[in-house]
Amino acid sequence: MGRLDGKVALITGAGSGIGAATARLFAAEGARVGIADVRADAAEAVAGEIADAGGEAIALVGDVGSDDGARGLVEGVTGAWGRLDALYNNAGVDGTGDILDAAPEDWDRCFTVNVKGTWLCSRHAVPAIERSGGGAIINQGSVAALVGIRRFAPYCAAKGAVVSLTRSMALDLAPRRIRVNCICPGTVLTPLMENLIRERGGGDLDRGLAMTIEKYPLGRLGDTGDVARVALFLAGDDAAFVTGSIYTVDGGMTAQ
Repeated sequence: MGRLDGKVALITGAGSGIGAATARLFAAEGARVGIADVRADAAEAVAGEIADAGGEAIALVGDVGSDDGARGLVEGVTGAWGRLDALYNNAGVDGTGDILDAAPEDWDRCFTVNVKGTWLCSRHAVPAIERSGGGAIINQGSVAALVGIRRFAPYCAAKGAVVSLTRSMALDLAPRRIRVNCICPGTVLTPLMENLIRERGGGDLDRGLAMTIEKYPLGRLGDTGDVARVALFLAGDDAAFVTGSIYTVDGGMTAQ
């Protein structure tokens, strides 16, 4: 018996990184998984891997920052399997610079994908999750929501908004039997984080990695599986009395 047997999950940004790792884990634990991404080839590749391993997954393409895009992702899952039990709002983009030199278009994009995308996907998913008898929404925050990071102002601000949105959603959706929690990962070496790490190293990725690892008491960066396993807990029945919580998966970074 898998921990998600009989459940249907939609994971955004699932074509790579944390989203892809979570999709594979959810499928291995018995869920049918919608692999959502803006890149069709990436979504199809992950869905294919899951199918080859004996799981069930479909590739879905859409922009979470668009109302039509978010609606289409939810409808793709419910059209395939008739229900939705868990949504993981994992899709995200970075945004570098301080308040003086961050480009307005980067600021807007960061908020559109990270914050508005979380809202839109949740807005369309809620009726489907409620019809399934309740379930879980997991929002992707970041330690950047909890501590200051130099020259990463748009991203820090956007992820801070996701943390606050999570708490508000948890209160609003509790009567609908929908739990809402947020994961705040530390640095995981994914394409999204390379810009920050490279900039920290003055353009040198290896130097940036060494400087970043120094910030983590456990002596390493996170990996995608570290975050996926927390998402699995939050999506399943083991977390039946957990809502409105912020889970830091950061190797002790924010404890200092």
